[in-house]
Amino acid sequence: MTFSVIAHCPRSGQFGVVLASSSPAVAARCAHGRAGVGAVATQNVTDPRLGPLGLDLLARGFGAPAVVDALAAAAGDAAPWRQVSVIGAGPGAAFSGARALGRNGHEIAAHAVAAGNMLANDRVLPALLAAFAAHPTAMLGERLIAALEAGLAAGGEQGPVHSAGLLVVADQPWPLADLRVDWHDTAPVAALRALWDVWQPQMADYVTRALDPAAAPSYGVPGDA
Repeated sequence: MTFSVIAHCPRSGQFGVVLASSSPAVAARCAHGRAGVGAVATQNVTDPRLGPLGLDLLARGFGAPAVVDALAAAAGDAAPWRQVSVIGAGPGAAFSGARALGRNGHEIAAHAVAAGNMLANDRVLPALLAAFAAHPTAMLGERLIAALEAGLAAGGEQGPVHSAGLLVVADQPWPLADLRVDWHDTAPVAALRALWDVWQPQMADYVTRALDPAAAPSYGVPGDA
């Protein structure tokens, strides 16, 4: 019960995942990324083990199509229930099992893969990719949030969505952005946008604080000199 985009920004080297679902805490189970390696989304009847496995294979030099084939094989008898998207430095790839729920599928574009199940209509996946491609010089996180908003506006899921998440990895072994709306009664995508608008202006500062505290800007809290 999920629609998603995974993407690579060749300009920045970043990888990211954005997704929304009627299920709670979708990003905790379905969004996977590793700096310098790639991104994986595992959805539908989710097996979170496929995400780290896919990233390990990308790190070993396998291309996304080979990784998708390996993940489908690793899923074994459960493969018909799985939906997986993979992207590394090259073209992305995806797999949608024969028993994926409702209207489902995936589409692949330059530097991005959109996938979904229980979709409201056939316009959702193209809308996700069109919005992602519309502003190629914007930050990857911004492009992904805009894609999710466009997918929702095009119809999203057949039912209401209740959770959403954004994961972006850059140069460090921890995420540059890892924002989650684990449950919202009415508007998780709007809540995710609000989180991004708070996080984006200061996310680089948190990297500086980790790597070089002496050079970090003020924390802006009471008692901070």
